[in-house]
Amino acid sequence: MIEDLEKLQKEAESDISAAKAETDLAAVKVKYLGRKGLLTQYLRNLGQLSIEEKQLYGKRANEIKDVLSSRFEEAQQVLTALKKENAFRKEAIDVTLPGRRSGYGRIHPVTQVLEEICAIFSGIGFSIVDGPEIENDYYNFEALNIPKDHPARDMQDTFYIDEAIVLRTHTSPVQIRIMEKQTPPVRIISPGRVYRPDSDVSHTPMFHQVEGLLVDRGVTFGDLKGILAAFLKQIFGDETVLRFRPSYFPFTEPSAEVDIRCVMCKGLGCRVCGQSGWLEILGSGMVDPAVFENVGYDPEEFSGFAFGLGVERIAMLKYGISDIRLFFENEWRFLQQF
Repeated sequence: MIEDLEKLQKEAESDISAAKAETDLAAVKVKYLGRKGLLTQYLRNLGQLSIEEKQLYGKRANEIKDVLSSRFEEAQQVLTALKKENAFRKEAIDVTLPGRRSGYGRIHPVTQVLEEICAIFSGIGFSIVDGPEIENDYYNFEALNIPKDHPARDMQDTFYIDEAIVLRTHTSPVQIRIMEKQTPPVRIISPGRVYRPDSDVSHTPMFHQVEGLLVDRGVTFGDLKGILAAFLKQIFGDETVLRFRPSYFPFTEPSAEVDIRCVMCKGLGCRVCGQSGWLEILGSGMVDPAVFENVGYDPEEFSGFAFGLGVERIAMLKYGISDIRLFFENEWRFLQQF
């Protein structure tokens, strides 16, 4: 039996060495050390021997079992390391290949247009000012010559927090706050977010406005026309044709809408301009004397003009975008164009 055990050990060690994969090694282990394995059968047959033979053969069989178990563990470690090495080789990076460029962000088109507007007005001496988005009813309406019973309040639906607090519907309240603190001359623009409960292809509940104010002695409507004409030509190009159309705003008198020749059809008439050949671009006018009185300015001594424009509308016309909601959907294919 001793010779048989020695022979079994040599055969097992040979099979272990011949195993090239973990599955092969597992099969060898089952063959020799499994419940029905060859060495296991030797150990089970010891019950038929005498006590002296049990001690002799049992000791040797257990020694061989320990040796084989150790061989199996060593072979398992070698095969595991070999498997990892092969995986690393398969997944190795060829450092001689050209590098892969990572994606990079872009400035949002609304931000691009807003920065361009601010840069143009800063270049001609306007200061950029800011104010609260949660505003008093007084600053948002009454100080701008829009009392509680004024029909002009219907022109801009409002998010009310309570009777006296609103989400601002325009950035004109900033003009009132600045005039209360500063004596003329005043030359400011107030960019920022504004809020109105309206939502469709050309309106969103939150959008961006830039409103401007210039107050000094001897300011005329001609000054207003000159500055707005220069601004629009910088935004849309020197070939831009514009017109001033009489309109109504409670805080300016006289008031005018400014239209530009349709950038889509070049004035021939299309769906975008309603076949008129013109696009409304901003509102403007000379500051109403009642507004000056509310901030303590003497309307006999000072005059000024104000204007306001929607940044999203400028961006839509500048880039030929037909749906304002695209600005807020974070669609990567849309944003990567800018």
